[in-house]
Amino acid sequence: MNCRTDLALERQELLKEGEYSGVKVEKWKIENACVTQIEITDKNGEAAIGKPMGKYITVDLPEFSHESELLDGRLTALTETVKELLPKGAKNVLVAGLGNESITPDALGPMCAKQIFATRHIEENTAKELGLPSLNPVAAVSTGVLGQTGIETAEYIKGIAGLVRPDAVIIVDALASRRLSRLGKTVQLSDTGITPGSGVGNARAKIDESTIGVPVVAIGVPTVVDGATIVYDLTDGENKNENISREAGSMMVTPREIDTVISRAAKLLALSINCALQPQLEPELFLSLK
Repeated sequence: MNCRTDLALERQELLKEGEYSGVKVEKWKIENACVTQIEITDKNGEAAIGKPMGKYITVDLPEFSHESELLDGRLTALTETVKELLPKGAKNVLVAGLGNESITPDALGPMCAKQIFATRHIEENTAKELGLPSLNPVAAVSTGVLGQTGIETAEYIKGIAGLVRPDAVIIVDALASRRLSRLGKTVQLSDTGITPGSGVGNARAKIDESTIGVPVVAIGVPTVVDGATIVYDLTDGENKNENISREAGSMMVTPREIDTVISRAAKLLALSINCALQPQLEPELFLSLK
């Protein structure tokens, strides 16, 4: 399937009913969050969707640039989904933020990692002295990108995982969509890991259980769309569409308010991950942390 998108939902939307099997689709709503779960159950589903077997959960939300309140259905939906995708009994978790902090549309991962409540270094006695209950050990890192570090992101995470020995890894990264309407309004979560850069045609080494050695949960927000796909929504005439296609086809497009989108998305994702990994603590506590 020739489709530049990281979203399993968009790939499924391109398929005609009855022309594929091995794909289960469920939908539900939690307050202001609309949730769609796509589960790929066999090789037929893999071939149809173009993604490995597993669960892909898409949460459609109000625009990050328009909403500032976090303690609502969005937090509930994302927190519960993170809990569901993590392996049962996972307590020691490594959270890795992927991307280049110097490029705003790619800064989601690093900005999220900065807001993760890292606790692996906090001893039980210290937690008690701070008035905190027993904490699950959590570590957080920002990986940078190959052009900055000279290290493949998969190698970076595998090396740290070998030292930290987590029960699971959570990856946070910016994604690509094929629709402008999804930018800054969608979160995809999956239990299949991630191939960084695949949505923009610059795929790097896979980051999943087969390469890291432990289950990998991937979380992302689409921040760019392939310029060539914009013409699908235009109805201004064939010639104009052809001109736009030629001009925009080699570009990736992002919202003008991308700074706000990234900032609020990173905050919501970090809060959701923190709440999922430390369920004994209240969300207000994480919001008060700087």
